[in-house]
Amino acid sequence: MVELRDYQVDIKNRAAEILKTHGLCYLAMEVRTGKTFTALSAMDSVGAKRVLFLTKKKAMSSIKADFEQLNPNYNMVIINYESIHKIENKFFDGIILDEAHSLGAYPKPSTRAKSVRSIVGLNSNVKAILMSGTPTPESYSQIFHQVYAFDGNPFKPHKIFYTFAKQYVEIKRKRIGMYEVNDYSDGRESIMMKMEPLMISYTQKEAGFKGEIIERFLTCEMEENTYNIINKLKKDKVVEGWSQTVLADTAVKLMSKVHQLSSGTVKFESGDSAVIDYSKAKFIMDTFKNTKIGIFYKFKEELNALKEIYGEELTEDIDEFDTTNKSIALQIVSGREGISLRHADYLVFYNIDFSATSYWQARDRMTTKDRKKNIVYWIFSDKGIERKIYKAVSEKKNYTLSHFKNDFL
Repeated sequence: MVELRDYQVDIKNRAAEILKTHGLCYLAMEVRTGKTFTALSAMDSVGAKRVLFLTKKKAMSSIKADFEQLNPNYNMVIINYESIHKIENKFFDGIILDEAHSLGAYPKPSTRAKSVRSIVGLNSNVKAILMSGTPTPESYSQIFHQVYAFDGNPFKPHKIFYTFAKQYVEIKRKRIGMYEVNDYSDGRESIMMKMEPLMISYTQKEAGFKGEIIERFLTCEMEENTYNIINKLKKDKVVEGWSQTVLADTAVKLMSKVHQLSSGTVKFESGDSAVIDYSKAKFIMDTFKNTKIGIFYKFKEELNALKEIYGEELTEDIDEFDTTNKSIALQIVSGREGISLRHADYLVFYNIDFSATSYWQARDRMTTKDRKKNIVYWIFSDKGIERKIYKAVSEKKNYTLSHFKNDFL
């Protein structure tokens, strides 16, 4: 039986009151502050009997362990969002949505948001807790589809995003290629004001975390042929070889190909992909030999490069990582949320994502209340695109095509 910290008890009690009043509560608690235990306890406090916990696949084992440790007075089904359709008994009186910001696509709802809505629709008077350390990482407009499935949501008069946007968004026009479209990203402050009665925020600083994230930058010299391919692609928009073709006939394709090649992999026009340069994988192995690290990669061939160099010393399983001396490799987007790499000596980024959300979330995976320093290493190729991407995302901006054109074209 786990004992909650004082602040978790306070938040649990406040969440229970919100659930009794509105049926919907949003725990905007930063990573490692104990969102899961708090949410599970709050469901116990309101007398839930059968709870559905939706999360990412990689986080399911840790959620199960937390549930067993807490041992609340209800039954719980833990499943990843993509498997909602596999649930046989779809009737629940409580639902917990982990990393709820992942439902926030707009103007149209994502498949994930629609799936949540379909199961909520079968359960009248269901009580729901949403959890995220970053509820609106890029725009306040991301709130709408996180909550639209629930009766207690403050935007219920608006059945679809477009009518919601007329009241709550500064709608602008932006050009995409030859066309102009509506830009709904400038959500007004009034969105969060309407959400305020449902939200409980809590920071690591409030919880007493004293650790700092220290970022260090290492430069890896890639093979000369890697840059020859990049330069030819910029000039000719096509490279033929390997009995395959690399095509970059649009600026978007060119940006993607330069991103891949800068770290030594490439996806061909056929859909096949390959490692063309193992320099980064070898560099990481040589630099961090005899240390237990968490490695974040972007493209699947980067994982293949790591497997080739590390062999049996590398795992993709969080439980194996926690119980052995192996290092772990995680894809940035799937590994940036819902897992703890507290057993890692360092985090090492093989590559970097275009998303500012990925930057801020993934680099915080080692944080614990008692850990004083979290050292994160970024491995940048000597002539690649990664430093430019880092500059944008570390300033809370996504790296976009306009950035790429200014930097490289």
